[in-house]
Amino acid sequence: MKYRLGRWAALSALIVVLLGWGFGLHPFSQAGQSLQVNTERLVADLQTLAQERYTEAELADTRSYISRQLNLAGYAVEQQPFELQGVSGSNLIATRPGTDLTAGTFLVGSHYDSVQGSPGADDNASAVAAALEVARLFAHKPTSATLKVVFFDQEEQQPVGEGILGSTAFVLDETNLAGLRGAIVLEMVGYTCDTPGCQQYPEGLELDNRRDIGDFIGVIGDTQHPELLAAFAGPSAESELADGLESDADSLPIITLTVPISAAVFLPDLFRSDHAPFWIKGIGAVMVTDTADFRNPNYHQPTDTLASLDIDFLTRVTQKVVLTVETLLNS
Repeated sequence: MKYRLGRWAALSALIVVLLGWGFGLHPFSQAGQSLQVNTERLVADLQTLAQERYTEAELADTRSYISRQLNLAGYAVEQQPFELQGVSGSNLIATRPGTDLTAGTFLVGSHYDSVQGSPGADDNASAVAAALEVARLFAHKPTSATLKVVFFDQEEQQPVGEGILGSTAFVLDETNLAGLRGAIVLEMVGYTCDTPGCQQYPEGLELDNRRDIGDFIGVIGDTQHPELLAAFAGPSAESELADGLESDADSLPIITLTVPISAAVFLPDLFRSDHAPFWIKGIGAVMVTDTADFRNPNYHQPTDTLASLDIDFLTRVTQKVVLTVETLLNS
C-alpha cells in the first residue's frame, strides 16, 4: 500500500483534470504539439468495438460508444438518420472548424457496422478506431481547413451491391458536400500476412512489381483528383501506380492506384466501399485499405477477431493517415 495516493491528493488530482478539460487543456493534442498516435487508445477502442455490430441494438450500442468518445474529445456529434432501399440507419458526424472559412473541408470516414456473425475486428473496427484517433488528435489542433470525421452506417447491407447505404445517404444531402474538397475513407486497416503468395489482387488488375506478401497499405483514388493520392505518396503518386513507397510513418510500404470511374464495369472490387458514392458525385476520395479479402482470410468470418490483427501495422497506418490529413488541412 506504500504507493496509495492519499484521499485528498487523489481528489485534488481529479479536480485538476476536470478543470483542464473545462478550460480546453486537452490530453490528446494541442496547438504546437506533434500529432502522435497512441496505440493504447487504439487497442482500448478495439476491445469495445470488436464484436458483432449488426442488429439495431448492437448498432445503437456502437453509436453510443463512438459518440461518447467524440464527446470526451470535445466534439458535438450530429446524427444523420436515413432510410434507403427500405433499410434504416444513422451516420455520425463530428466537425472541427478550420481557422480559414474559405479553405474548405476534408473528411475522414469509416463504416461502423459489421456483417452478421462476425466480430468485425478488421472489418471495420480497425478503421473506426483509426478514425476516432484522428478525431482526438485534431480536436484542438488548429488547421486552415475544416475537418469532418464521419462514421457511416449500413455499409455491409446485403446482398452485395446493395450496401454502402450510409455513405450514399451522406452524399445525397447536399448540405454535407458544401466546401468539401476531398474524403479519406478507411476500410480495413489492421491485418497483415507474411507467407509468400498470401497477398492476392482483383482479377483483371494489371500491376507491375506486385508484392506477394501483405505488408503494405493500399490507397486507391480517382483519376480526377490526383492531389489526394499525392498527399499520401508524394511526387511519385503522379504515376498510375507507386509500388512499395516508403512513407514517413516508420517505413510503411504504400501502393497507390488511380482508378477511372469507368473501371466500375470491369473492376467492381475497387468500388466496394464508402469512397464510391463520393466518386459518383464527382468528389475526390481515396480508400485506404489493407485490401480486405485479397489478404485477410477472416473477412466476414467469426475469426475476424482482435487477436488476428497486427496492432503495430494499425498504429503505423493510423499515423500515416494523421500526417496526410494534417498536410491536406493546411494545404
